[in-house]
Amino acid sequence: MSQTDVVALTRLLLDAESVTPARGAVFDALEAALLPLGFAIDRFVVGEAPDGPVENLLATRGSGAPHLAFAGHVDVVPAGDGWTSPAFESEQRDGLLYGRGAVDMKGAIAAFVAALASQPHKGQVSLIITGDEEGPATYGTVALIERMRARGVAPDLCVVGEPTSARQLGDTIKIGRRGSVNIWIEVPGRQGHVAYPHLADNPIPKLIAALAELDALVLDQGDAWFQPSNLEVTDLTVGNPATNVIPAAAKARISIRFNDLHRGTDLADRLSAIIHRHAPEAKVTARVSGEAFLTEPGALSAMLSAAILEETGLTPDLSTTGGTSDARFLRALCPVVEFGLLNATMHQRDEAVAVEDLHTLSRIYANLLRRVATPVV
Repeated sequence: MSQTDVVALTRLLLDAESVTPARGAVFDALEAALLPLGFAIDRFVVGEAPDGPVENLLATRGSGAPHLAFAGHVDVVPAGDGWTSPAFESEQRDGLLYGRGAVDMKGAIAAFVAALASQPHKGQVSLIITGDEEGPATYGTVALIERMRARGVAPDLCVVGEPTSARQLGDTIKIGRRGSVNIWIEVPGRQGHVAYPHLADNPIPKLIAALAELDALVLDQGDAWFQPSNLEVTDLTVGNPATNVIPAAAKARISIRFNDLHRGTDLADRLSAIIHRHAPEAKVTARVSGEAFLTEPGALSAMLSAAILEETGLTPDLSTTGGTSDARFLRALCPVVEFGLLNATMHQRDEAVAVEDLHTLSRIYANLLRRVATPVV
């Protein structure tokens, strides 16, 4: 089987175990498929533990304008238990191809490579492939962007192959994403006997009061493209094994998904002020994973929508729903949208892609290549 056959290449990628952060065999399989297509391959490993080392791949073909980039990741989340067949030994049955990463997102990478094998193009095409999207993303796409800038690789348009389709292939294109900020709270107290509370300082009521005010916040009502921002308490820990002891500390964690009406640092400062009003000695640590962004509907989303309509008969919705992706970094380079396979089984056991969807997605990507630039005759 040819490595540019979409099913064969998907299986090669699936069979290369690549739990984040990924290195080695999965990149070998991808490089072997790209080299015969005339791509120049730049593979590099960067970073140290605990977030690294991470392997990344930058592949380029052609020169001049227009320059279309395809971005994706070959790392996957851990398999988990209960699979019908081994998670890292792909199996095809009843029209489905099973394996961890089938939809998120090795299938989309294989579909784009297969499209490149069948569709000539003018200008330049790049593949921006990381081994660290499912993890901290410290040494993944951010490092690739630095590498691209150092080498003068500057795409005009970028498509990320995340699994955006909700009910059937082609129904959704993502043109933006909400931002994400996580906040860790530690409220100190003074340990003591519950019978002598005046000799202790219980941190739990302070933390509960702060969390109650935070939980009641209405951050916004959303806007034309984004749903309302939401704040969730994701952890609450005291860890006190004794029934007669006032604890020395209480901890909590908060996650906020926010739209483009906010910036992550501003939200973190706002929440920190509320927490410190209830618990002045609290330690508050915030990490902004990404800011909200929107690629206004324009040429890229119009071309991709037209390609989807021609190949599937569907007019896709333009959406900003869902979690974060590496598009939050790539938006600094050029207009970026996301489009890929059905997301119903991503991160689940028995993750699977319909074989027909792989072929259809490859045709959509090839159609987009034709629309981005007149094909080479």
